[in-house]
Amino acid sequence: METVYISIGSNVGDRHDFCDRALALLNLLPHTTVTGRSSYYETEPVGSAQLLGLTWFYNGVVRLDTQLHAQQLFDLCQETERGLGRDAENRQGPRTMDLDILFFGQHTIHQPHLTIPHPRLHLRRFILTPMIELDPAWNHPVLNTSMRELFDQVRDSSQVQKLDVVPGSCYPNRPTCPPSFPR
Repeated sequence: METVYISIGSNVGDRHDFCDRALALLNLLPHTTVTGRSSYYETEPVGSAQLLGLTWFYNGVVRLDTQLHAQQLFDLCQETERGLGRDAENRQGPRTMDLDILFFGQHTIHQPHLTIPHPRLHLRRFILTPMIELDPAWNHPVLNTSMRELFDQVRDSSQVQKLDVVPGSCYPNRPTCPPSFPR
């Protein structure tokens, strides 16, 4: 089992609903258990307003334990984004859902479409804020620095405001069916 952190974000439509849908779908991943989730934060878009639009994001971070390989998890995250309406042609633009694997245990992965740890997470307040809520002592395997230390050093001055909503409240976990039904 690997401990994995995934960021979720939405700035299109009902942002709360899209984030809750993503949480519900992450709860359904095979060989995977969601073990924690941060609060939701409303965050100022970081980057060009011409690309991202003017609507602020809902962001959060989910911690899970998985037996999946990193590439399998990445593929499932991409499929989840598409299922939630992510525009595959305009990946840099406004988005119904953005799922980024921040950490996959303490592994470093450099593949053509997958870099872990996420290469810019240490520069982004909207990632570090929910990360320190979940696990302030988590160590960045490349920078050899805790999330708390990275947060204290970040120069990103974009606004991040904790929301007074319960993550997952739109689609609460439901019990699973037993593997076979008695006859």
